[in-house]
Amino acid sequence: MTARQLQAIARDHGTPVVVIDHDEIRRNFQEFRRHLPKVQPYYAVKANPAPEIVETLYREGSSFDVASLPEFLLVYRNIRRLSAKERQDFVWDKIVYANPIKPQKTLEALNKYKPLVTYDNLDELKKIQKYAPKAGVALRLRVPNTGSMVELSSKFGCDPGEALELILKAFKMELTVEGISFHVGSQCINDDNFVQALNIAAAVMDEARAHGHEIKILDIGGGFPAPYNAQVPTIDALARKLNAEIDRLFAPDLEILAEPGRYLVASAATLVASVIGRTHRDGKTGYYIDDSVYHTFSGMIFDHCQYPIKCFRNGKTEVCSVFGQTCDGLDTISQSEELPRLEIGDLVYAENIGAYSNASSTYFNGFPPAKVVHVNR
Repeated sequence: MTARQLQAIARDHGTPVVVIDHDEIRRNFQEFRRHLPKVQPYYAVKANPAPEIVETLYREGSSFDVASLPEFLLVYRNIRRLSAKERQDFVWDKIVYANPIKPQKTLEALNKYKPLVTYDNLDELKKIQKYAPKAGVALRLRVPNTGSMVELSSKFGCDPGEALELILKAFKMELTVEGISFHVGSQCINDDNFVQALNIAAAVMDEARAHGHEIKILDIGGGFPAPYNAQVPTIDALARKLNAEIDRLFAPDLEILAEPGRYLVASAATLVASVIGRTHRDGKTGYYIDDSVYHTFSGMIFDHCQYPIKCFRNGKTEVCSVFGQTCDGLDTISQSEELPRLEIGDLVYAENIGAYSNASSTYFNGFPPAKVVHVNR
C-alpha cells in the first residue's frame, strides 16, 4: 500500500484503521507453494480469523488449521458456502484440528465431521475414543523450539520416547493414527529446529512401521517466519533445507502438510492511527495515539512482537516515546522511536501487523478495536 492510499483510507474510515491487502496474502501463499511444492499449506486461522482472509486463501487452494470449535465452524461454513456446487459430507482434506487438548463438547460436535485431530497424551486419546470415535488422529511430538519467538514445546507434544506407545494404544482402542505432527515454535528463525524435528518424526514413523502401522500424514506445523526485519531469514533458504530432508527421510507418497499463520498474513496488514496527545517527560517528547497494546498492538503483549512506528511527515527526527490511548501504564508502545516532530491530528502507521494483533483486540477501558478495511479482494 502506498502512503497516499493509506492516508485516503484513514480519511474515509477514520482511525485507528487496519488495512489488509489481499494481494499480499495471495503473494505470500504462492511463494510458500513455490518454495515447498510437496507441502500443502493449512492456514493457522488463529493468526487472523477474518472470514475475508479465509475466503481468499480458500480460493487460492489453502486448507486450514483450526484450534477451537468456533474456528472450525468459521472455516467449515465458508467452505460450504463457497463450494456449493461441490457439496461434500466431510472436511478431511480441508481442515485439521491441531489443538492437542479439546473440551468434551467440542469433540462431540466435531465427531459427525470425521475430522483429523491431534493428541499428545493418553487421557486425550481416551476422550477422543469416547466422544469423537469417527475422528482420525495425529500424534503431536515434542521437538526443539530453540530460538523461536514463541516457545510451544513446554505446553504441547509427547516425548519422542513415548510416541510408539501412544500410537499402539490408539490402534488398540480402534482409532486410526493417520499422522505425526510437530511445531517448532512460532516465528522460528533457527532452521535446525525443523531439521531435528523432521529426523525425530522419521524415527517415530519407522518405529510404527516396524510394528505394522504405516503413517500416511506428516504435519510439520507452523513457525515459518514473517519478514518483520532484515535479520529474518527468507523462506527460500529454509525451504532448501526442508526439501532436502523431506526427500532424504520420507517416501515420495507421504502426504505432508504445514500450518503457516503469521507467514501468510503478517505482512498483509498496516495500521494507521492518529496522534491524540503530546507531552514532554523524562527528557524526551512523548506521543499518544488512538490505539493501544490492548487493541491492534496486542501482539506486543501476547506475541512478543515489536511494530516500529512510522509517519507521513519528513524532517529531522528525535528519539521519542509512543503511548497507547488507555489509562494503563502498561500501555506503552515504544520508548525509543525515531520520529520528526508531530502535531496532534497527524497520522502514524505500523506495518507487518496482520498476525496476532487485531485478532486479540479487546474493549479494555471502553475503547473498541480498530476498524478493519480489506483491499484488493
